[in-house]
Amino acid sequence: MTRVYADAQVTVELVGPLGPFENNAYIVRPMAGGAATVVDAPAGAEAIVEALGGAAVERIVVTHSHRDHWDGFGVLRAHTQAPVFASERETELDPAHGVQPLADGAAFAVGGAQVEVLHTPGHTPGSICLRVGGALLTGDTLFPGGPGHSRSPEALQQAIAAITGRLYPLPEATLVLPGHGAGTTIGASRAEYAVFAAKAHPADLHGDVLWLES
Repeated sequence: MTRVYADAQVTVELVGPLGPFENNAYIVRPMAGGAATVVDAPAGAEAIVEALGGAAVERIVVTHSHRDHWDGFGVLRAHTQAPVFASERETELDPAHGVQPLADGAAFAVGGAQVEVLHTPGHTPGSICLRVGGALLTGDTLFPGGPGHSRSPEALQQAIAAITGRLYPLPEATLVLPGHGAGTTIGASRAEYAVFAAKAHPADLHGDVLWLES
């Protein structure tokens, strides 16, 4: 467990990499103490339970429907009966998980902080990012170097629109905390995207796209 963000109201801790896909999970806690929010539930979630250290869990939020972000859900459910949330626009969610819907623009409290839900489709139809203070938990929407994997040219264009329209207007210093790997900042990512946007691309571009190389 590593603390990757803190302000006067909350801390964000990274637990990972976890499981065969080296996922990141995050714990958002009130700085003053109290119930935590867990973001994503990958395989190896025993490490999340250990990192919680006995703290109560107020909610579990999963950024999108792909299995690697859910494979540890059973472990978390055995530890806590806290409600689980995902985007109201997400598809392919297991009904057995009892997922409650989150609308774009919704907010929930972690202590005195507000966590904002940003719908950022492309990687999946209901992918979301969570903004709290100066941190942005991006799931598989945005990584250092580019967007998450896209299954079609249309999905890539949807992801680019979400990233440029919803995420890049945020302050440059906003810390990007993705669902796999290391973090970056909005300013650094925006500069990389400018290189991509200045080039011509084939109409069928999709898959694993890198701002500086694609």
